Amino acid sequence: MSKLGGLRDVVRQELVARQLDEQIAGRFPVGQRLRVLDVGMGQGTQALRLARAGHKVTGLEQDPKMVATAREALAAEPEGIRSRVRLFEGDGRETGVHFLPGSFDVVLCHGVLMYVEEPDALVAGLARMLAPGGLLSLLVRNGDALAMRPGLAGDWAGALAAFGTSAYTNRLGLDVRADRLDALTGTLAGIGAPLHAWYGVRVFTDLAADDAPVPDNVEALLAAEERAGRTDPYRGVAALLHLCGVRG
Repeated sequence: MSKLGGLRDVVRQELVARQLDEQIAGRFPVGQRLRVLDVGMGQGTQALRLARAGHKVTGLEQDPKMVATAREALAAEPEGIRSRVRLFEGDGRETGVHFLPGSFDVVLCHGVLMYVEEPDALVAGLARMLAPGGLLSLLVRNGDALAMRPGLAGDWAGALAAFGTSAYTNRLGLDVRADRLDALTGTLAGIGAPLHAWYGVRVFTDLAADDAPVPDNVEALLAAEERAGRTDPYRGVAALLHLCGVRG
């Protein structure tokens, strides 16, 4: 867990992993080796975790630095795990160039949609990669909770400006966008991968500093975050939303 970095990253990766495992366990037979596509894989945290669990994983990432980081992490794994992973440098909007429709049982797209101005085409392309009954996992910034971070930080002007918008500036200083649950629910239904389950991610810890250390009682913290992420009304004000659709 310490390899993930600061507290915010640990909470994000650990919660998404638990939620994803729950959905996989509820949809596929125990022991089935799944074909997984991770679009915008970043440093490969989820891709490597799933490969260690026995699945065949394909990672797609357009940032060369992130691809290099993922390759370095993969090189440190045993041969049996390395043989189950393929890494590609490329744009997630061009999955149809790299792969055949229906080639995967699970498709992940975590932390990507906020950088895409018009995400519907990307999401539709991801759904086409799924075999019937396949699982689509999206992690997005929660547009219905954009006022929470500035409001809790005492930035009242920022909080007021966040109402009714989907635009925000992230911690990297980039102007990006958020998604709303209702809109994405409609998008998923329209592309034949209707919403099956959704969770909140980082209800209590979103204000932590980027370099905030992981506390000794991290398991209790994660248990509280996990409970909040599946419980109304808390999950509705989480910084991130984890949506899971199922291909019809």
